[in-house]
This record gives sequence, structure tokens and C-alpha cells, in this order.
Amino acid sequence: MYSDPSAGGPVGAARYPEPRAGETTLLVNEVYASIQGEGPETGYPTVLVRLTGCNLRCNYCDSAFAFYQGNRIGLDALLEKVASYRIPRVLLTGGEPMAQGGTPDLCRALLDRSLSVSLETNGSYALEAIPAAVLKVVDVKAPGSGEGGSFQPAVLRRLRRRDALKFVLSGREDYLWSAAFIRNHRLGGPRSPQLYLSPVWGRLDPADLAAWTVEDRLPARVQVQLHKVIWGDRRGV
Repeated sequence: MYSDPSAGGPVGAARYPEPRAGETTLLVNEVYASIQGEGPETGYPTVLVRLTGCNLRCNYCDSAFAFYQGNRIGLDALLEKVASYRIPRVLLTGGEPMAQGGTPDLCRALLDRSLSVSLETNGSYALEAIPAAVLKVVDVKAPGSGEGGSFQPAVLRRLRRRDALKFVLSGREDYLWSAAFIRNHRLGGPRSPQLYLSPVWGRLDPADLAAWTVEDRLPARVQVQLHKVIWGDRRGV
């Protein structure tokens, strides 16, 4: 059974056990050093911590291997692993990091070590437990993803100007839907989070997306997945 976003529960949460706040271990799919491939921190050297599990099943997902694969790691051991790379930026991604109750504790522990922390999340989970200092990059799932309607509008109230909303688009219909979402929620103004439009790799020509965005004067940035431009559609880069 799927949870009802209107009732405060994330869609698809029943795929995983109820998160337990204060957990001292996390299910981790992989940890590696690379550059951030999208969002406000694009291009910066970063330690990527990919957590296991996701409540959604987007039809273009490029990290389905993280739905179930992973090892349970203690918080202290994970922090040591991150520190070993000697890189000041950390990105928590997935899967869906908010599917694990220990993610807020991990965020706080990383911040306590004076690291810059970003969180990629799919917009279906409440973010009250995430510290304000964490840079939040939140997906708004367009209908072409197969998970349209999973976004919880209350998340918008938790975002600041430095945070970001990301729309991953499969085609023209997704673009029009996203443009309407931006206008209906009065996004793009001086107090709005940053807005990003990204084409699904191999489905939507970035040139088309750029042309539509310019034509409509949409207050959003067009982006491509830089890591795929550099290395192709490969894992661990």
C-alpha cells in the first residue's frame, strides 16, 4: 500500500521499514570521491555517500542498483570513511536518503566536523529534521517519471534561497507541467529556491529544453548531468 502524500506520508514508504530516528547505523550502497554532476554545487570535488533504499520507482532512474544493495555501517565508521578522502564537501544521495531514519543524525555529525553537506531528496519526505545548514536539492517529479504527484508541497516552506528545486524532464509535456508548477507556486523570485531543469539522459535533447526555456523566459537554469558528459552513463563516477 502506498501512503497518501495529502495525509503527510510519503508515496511508496511501505516498501521499506518505518524509519527510526536516532539509528546509529545506516545502509550504505557506496562511498566515493568525484565531482558533483548537477545542482548548485556542480563541478566541485565531493565525497558522494549513496544510501540504500528508495520509496519511488521513476522510470528513468539511473541508480536502481541502490534500491536494495548495501551494507549496514556504523555512524562513526562512515564518518571516518568520509574523512579519509580529505574533501570538504559531502553529498548524501541515493536511492532516497530520507528513507532512513539515521540520515538527520548523519547530517548533523558531518556538519559538526565542519564539512559542507548537500542532500539530494525526491520531494516526498518532510524535511523538518534536516539541519538548516544542509544544502537541500529537492526533486519535483513530473508526470513522465511515473511518480507524478509524489511531491509534498509543504516541503517548499522548508527551502531557502540557497536550496534548489530540480525538475527532471522526459519531454515537452513534462516541461509544460513544470513551467505551470513554477508559475502556480510563484517560484523564481528573490526569495525562491534555485530552479533547475534537467533533461532525462538520452530522452530529451538539451537543445530543445534550452530553446523552450528561453522562449518562455522561465526563471530557471537548464543543466545537464556533468558527470555523464565527462564519463558517460557509468557507476561510481
